[in-house]
Amino acid sequence: MLTSERQQVILNLLEEKDTIKIQEIIDITNASESTVRRDLTELENEHKLKRVHGGATVLGRKLHELSVLDKTSKNIQEKKELAKFAASIIQEGDCIFIDAGTTTFQMLPYLKEKKVVVVTNGLTHVEALIEQGIPTYLTGGYVKGKTGALVGPQTIQSLQNYRFDKCFLGVNGFDGKFGYTTPDPEEAAVKYKASELSQKAYVIADHTKYGEVSFSNICAMSQATLITTSLPDEILHELNQETTVEVVAL
Repeated sequence: MLTSERQQVILNLLEEKDTIKIQEIIDITNASESTVRRDLTELENEHKLKRVHGGATVLGRKLHELSVLDKTSKNIQEKKELAKFAASIIQEGDCIFIDAGTTTFQMLPYLKEKKVVVVTNGLTHVEALIEQGIPTYLTGGYVKGKTGALVGPQTIQSLQNYRFDKCFLGVNGFDGKFGYTTPDPEEAAVKYKASELSQKAYVIADHTKYGEVSFSNICAMSQATLITTSLPDEILHELNQETTVEVVAL
């Protein structure tokens, strides 16, 4: 089987199943494991798939945005560990921006004893912050029904009133070449503005976001420290050329 034919078989399998294992490809194509791994690497470099441990999966759609409910149920334990680590960075008395999102939401239980001031564009964050007695400012703006995020010119304008010690952002993908991305340009603009107004910016994203490239660029990887879970050494080496990476052990 020619390389092009074999690689098309791989892509066809992904269309059917979303995720495939290396052994499945070997069984269907009769190729060696090293050949299949080489095919997967080439296809990943061409941004046609995303490699995962033991196989490959489809790349996320650039304009696709999951609802809060859908996001909440994905990789929940990883999100909690990432959030706990992110909260440990915060010092008493910090003024911080916490982005809308399910991963950043997991930070909130760890803030009670920090004596911080929080600004957020996350409508779903407000009740939890108030319950813990944390001084909270909610930005203005248009409410996105799907994610509960406040976005738009009014959000940007209200952010201008603040300066942050730290900000914590969620993203839909991170990539050494394409940086941090999200499907919605208006959300991207809010995230960028918050990072611009912060002494230190952090992006919190589990390992599944690596290699995902959504429609709207937030900023280059060099503009924010990445907090993530375990990734292969070669990928970490690549990312460390672009930014500081904090790896949280599970």
